[in-house]
Amino acid sequence: MPRRPSPCRERPKLTAHDPSHATTVAALKSEVQRRLTYTIGKDNASASPRDWFVATALAARDRLVESWLASTKRNYVEDRRRVYYLSLEFLVGRILIDTLTNLGLTAAMRDALAELGVDLEKLREVEPDAALGNGGLGRLAACFMDSMATLDIAAMGYGIRYDHGLFRQTIKDGWQHEYPEDWLSFGNAWQFPRPEITYDVGFGGHVESARLADGMLAHVWVPAETIVAVAYDTPVVGWRGRHVNTLRLWSARAPDPLRLDAFNQGDHVGALTEQVRAEAISKVLYPSDATPAGQELRLRQEYFFAAASLQDLVRRHMKQSGDIRKLADKVAIQLNDTHPAIGVAELMRLLVDVHGVDWKEAWRITQATFSYTNHTLLPEALETWPVWLMEKLLPRHMQIIYLINAMHLDGLRAQGVSDANVLAAVSLIDEHHGRAVRMGHLAFLGSHKVNGVSALHSELVKETVFRDFHRLYPDRIVNKTNGVTFRRWLLEANPALSGLLAETIGPAVFDDPTKLVELERFADDETFQHRFMAAKRANKDRLAATIFDSVAVRVDPAALYDVQIKRIHEYKRQLLNVLEAVALYLDIVSQPARDFPPRVKIFAGKAAASYHQAKLIIKLANDVAQVVNADPAARGLLKIVFLPNYNVSLAEKIIPAADLSEQISTAGMEASGTGNMKFALNGALTIGTLDGANVEIRERVGDDNIFIFGLTAQQVEESRARGIDARETIATSPRLAAALDAIARGMFSPDDKHRYAQLVDTLTYYDHFLVTKDFDSYCAAQRRVDARWRDTKAWTRAAILNTARVAWFSSDRTIREYAEEIWKVEA
Repeated sequence: MPRRPSPCRERPKLTAHDPSHATTVAALKSEVQRRLTYTIGKDNASASPRDWFVATALAARDRLVESWLASTKRNYVEDRRRVYYLSLEFLVGRILIDTLTNLGLTAAMRDALAELGVDLEKLREVEPDAALGNGGLGRLAACFMDSMATLDIAAMGYGIRYDHGLFRQTIKDGWQHEYPEDWLSFGNAWQFPRPEITYDVGFGGHVESARLADGMLAHVWVPAETIVAVAYDTPVVGWRGRHVNTLRLWSARAPDPLRLDAFNQGDHVGALTEQVRAEAISKVLYPSDATPAGQELRLRQEYFFAAASLQDLVRRHMKQSGDIRKLADKVAIQLNDTHPAIGVAELMRLLVDVHGVDWKEAWRITQATFSYTNHTLLPEALETWPVWLMEKLLPRHMQIIYLINAMHLDGLRAQGVSDANVLAAVSLIDEHHGRAVRMGHLAFLGSHKVNGVSALHSELVKETVFRDFHRLYPDRIVNKTNGVTFRRWLLEANPALSGLLAETIGPAVFDDPTKLVELERFADDETFQHRFMAAKRANKDRLAATIFDSVAVRVDPAALYDVQIKRIHEYKRQLLNVLEAVALYLDIVSQPARDFPPRVKIFAGKAAASYHQAKLIIKLANDVAQVVNADPAARGLLKIVFLPNYNVSLAEKIIPAADLSEQISTAGMEASGTGNMKFALNGALTIGTLDGANVEIRERVGDDNIFIFGLTAQQVEESRARGIDARETIATSPRLAAALDAIARGMFSPDDKHRYAQLVDTLTYYDHFLVTKDFDSYCAAQRRVDARWRDTKAWTRAAILNTARVAWFSSDRTIREYAEEIWKVEA
């Protein structure tokens, strides 16, 4: 947790009765007006909401530039050790309110705009989300950037400035459709283009060798193609504006914008071929790799941003220290998952080929500089690249990888490791599936520390994907449980609850989240309980309006809001939730005399464009919703909604309104989760398996304040070993059998009664994710939820205790652990 700032550095709390507040309001009003007039070129009468947003954003940006420049200068003057965070995703979301909050200017800007006849909340909705990520991985990177700035760590994030980011999702007739996401269509008020900061990134070609005068063999890579990486910088301001770091994103450009000779000869399209090919690299986040061309583009993206980032940080290091051999003393590079793993080979190339460092010393420097975060146990997420593709695109890097691997295996043999199976398992080259480079292995071998992201996940990393590596290098894998920035996910997303917290336990809680524990003494206070649930009700009213505007479904804010929002994937088991909804619906219709508490099931999330089964689950959720919501026999006791185009801004509306947080992945498959932390922080109770960070949440909130069900990770493995044919399981569960039968016979798909036959068959005969095995336990947990919900005082008490006891899940705590134990920097 961050220490309380000293009084001399702490900004005063500005209020409407504070003269300094009035001064700040007047200054901001003048700055916004000046930006509208001289930057946008509009007067007040003709300005659109977007014009006012840009003027406001630029005025806010101006306020942090001095601190940004001062932070950068101090990093150089004090010769500070730097952290570089390499991530293919940064799910930043909207930036305006985040910046104003961290600068302490939200109230002043709201008042300044009001004097101009403008509503800050409406401007908030105008800003597009910076959709540079897919889910938890990218949002974690954004939270970490916030915390690194808050903790005064000299850090820089590196990624790609995608033109379109993750696709925009629409739902038509229940099916997901993907469209280009256009967050940059009107520019980006927060970025600073750096056209002077460019680097050449090569692809293809060949490698030439030559003997130097001292007899050493030198290698020179001669690329066949060169792409130019152009830098765009976004300042990332920490809490109270004391320190500002930089998020540097790379955009791909062709060296020449067009072939003028071809254009003048009438080949107007062909003249742009090289430009289109180059710019494709930064066009779209996660292009489909279902085709060879798509796979090649994904590898080009990963090398492009890793190569540009390493060239940039090496340049900065040389400017500051002048000695490449001191790189590990001054630089820590964190690989966020395997996407930047090619950076290990790239740094070796820069050290050996460009700077003439001896191989052995270069490898020592590389390992001491890199550390690697593993986010998944799923084999498909631990990337592998065909050797032929690597040799085609990155011939020199393939040579380096071969040599790293040879020296690694020779070293093991010299230590007495002779088991061929072990050597094959830790080889960087998978020889059994068409010869492929294992990027997770490269990241592990090239790093001095490898971390999982929850206690359970880190242990499973040791036991599964890196089992053999862990036996050989037992001290390398450590745990760093994820966290979230409370500034965005409480202070900004939930002002109703934040105001109550500030009034009840003091505003210092936003400087030191550990003070949340002081809420515990109010957990049984009826007055506080009423106010706590009043704040929740205000958020539920707001979400109800959003639901109606989005999908034209009216929901009752007095009902239990049961929420599952995350990437659609079979292991996350949205299907389990839908099956339980079907079973509940059948019970409501067949048992009209039974007392069912009203419930609203809320889904949101995107399925990968080529992931058919996940898209079918979305369709099923929408089909079930259409039938249930329209059936008068359901009596409004169950409503189901699927909100389209899930993003950070939508999450900020849903999470504060949630009563129940669905964290129901197959145990052992979710690395950590961060949504579970955000929900608990905002007073939602978790229903979940003992998976990821759910284990640690239970330890902190207490068994009585969470609903745990299902198989453990060990039981999952044992169950799979016995077989995943679920016919016997289904036969012993009448409610499950009835739900599957209703889906299979077309109750929810009258236009196509066989639509879900394959899905039901998969659950019946090949239930890899053990949906059926956990179904009865999940239903029983949901009935415990019902019982607790009926006892308003008991539910409210548990909700308060969830908020009070989750301070440990602050990303500030996580980053402090990285800083002290991995990066060796002072926070």
